[in-house]
Amino acid sequence: MADSQRHPFLHGLSKHRGAPPTVVVIFGASGDLTARKLIPAVYNLGADNLLPAEFFLIGYGRKDIPDEEFRQLAGDAIREFSRREPDQDVWDRIAAHTTYVAGGYDDAEAFKRLAAHIDDIERKLGREVQSLFYISTPPSVFAPILRNLGAAGLARRHFDGPLHARVVIEKPFGRDLASARELNHTIRAVFEEHQVYRIDHYLGKETVQDLLVQRFANAIFEPLWNRNYIESVQITVAEDVGVGTRGGYYEQSGALRDMIQNHTMQLLALTAMEPPVSLDAEAIRDEKVKLLQAIQPLRLGPDGDVARAQYAAGMVGGKAVPGFLEEEGIAADSNTETFAALRLSINNWRWQGVPFYLRSGKRMARRVSEIAINFRRPPGTLFAAGAKFDLAGNTLAFQIQPDEGLSLILNAKIPGLETRTQPVKMSFRYATTFGSNTPEAYERLVLDAMIGDGTLFIRGDEAETSWKLCTPILESWAEAGRAGMDSYAAGSWGPPASEALPARHGHHWRQP
Repeated sequence: MADSQRHPFLHGLSKHRGAPPTVVVIFGASGDLTARKLIPAVYNLGADNLLPAEFFLIGYGRKDIPDEEFRQLAGDAIREFSRREPDQDVWDRIAAHTTYVAGGYDDAEAFKRLAAHIDDIERKLGREVQSLFYISTPPSVFAPILRNLGAAGLARRHFDGPLHARVVIEKPFGRDLASARELNHTIRAVFEEHQVYRIDHYLGKETVQDLLVQRFANAIFEPLWNRNYIESVQITVAEDVGVGTRGGYYEQSGALRDMIQNHTMQLLALTAMEPPVSLDAEAIRDEKVKLLQAIQPLRLGPDGDVARAQYAAGMVGGKAVPGFLEEEGIAADSNTETFAALRLSINNWRWQGVPFYLRSGKRMARRVSEIAINFRRPPGTLFAAGAKFDLAGNTLAFQIQPDEGLSLILNAKIPGLETRTQPVKMSFRYATTFGSNTPEAYERLVLDAMIGDGTLFIRGDEAETSWKLCTPILESWAEAGRAGMDSYAAGSWGPPASEALPARHGHHWRQP
């Protein structure tokens, strides 16, 4: 009998990079992220025949849950959150190798039981398997989990071979530069850097991955990707929701920590980095770090390069919503920002003099994440005079969510007997070209971690470099309290202080 007949998951692996026999251990197995994203991601990989034949899933958490109950909870999560209709045969094959270990994150004995459980899997299988430890917990327990993985010998399983252990760590990677360095120190005391996968789910989105393809696989773009042809770059990550029931968490976070320092800076790095020497993970991550290191320190204070604000009451989706200070769990004198905007300057040959505008906020006009490349206008010698010429600068926009794709704004002649112009938009959408059932970001990232591809994950020095830029801003805001805090109506595109950032340099925010 052929391997693909004996092991259903093997079918199709020749069309993709195959994962070796793997045990995935999810810490925080009863949490929201596990139910909404991780379990459905594992299921969908199985449905696409991308899991190895010998695949084992272990949930780990404080709650004492029997194996069968954990399987039931996982099955419920798949039915509710998977992007595709559940196939019972696929889930049955995964469920047959799904178990649960109960224990505290600081319980050394529980980690020894986990190690013995993995040993037992190998003994029954008759061969070695790689262990992938996914830390999907609050950051307060990152350190004890990491230390106990080391103390139980789990971090060094099969260390000298291809099936060495790996660890996936969810953001946030610290709260500032000092805590990021401390976390990296804790990680490196247990794992080598090549074993560590710091996950930012934005990097798993199709359009983010497509940035590299558009830049380096199309000869029409890269020759123009510099200060000679590009006037400015704008990156918007907007949410239409408020803090909801997460007020207590958000009070300790804010827009800069929650979105700018990680998601938005990653988009910036991929947009502006130099061409890597290869598609090797380290070659790409080297260029991202170089780009982040080239960002100039920001001018703080009035008329500086930074704006912050909190949303006030307003209308979103035709419904009245309260302001941030009226939300549950928010202090009346809170100085936590729900909106942040930056103007960045990159000190290298390619981008000298080109401003990069970044903004992110809650309760904005609509949910959208977009990178807009604004090209310089052509000389106004032919089409400058008269109202009949409605000219716009060319813009290439990558829409990351919700409708993944890209568009290019061009100027075109309006049909008729005289020469009149107007801007037109050429658009490509993933859903219409390739179908709407594209893989979720976590599917790509979980698979990449299993096969050891770190391209879409954040390296330790990369996280620290980003925090080095953002920490002075946080310290300045903490010292200022509410002084300088702007406001914006819920359902708008942000505060006046944000509009002033590009206006001081002759630009304006694009409305996605």
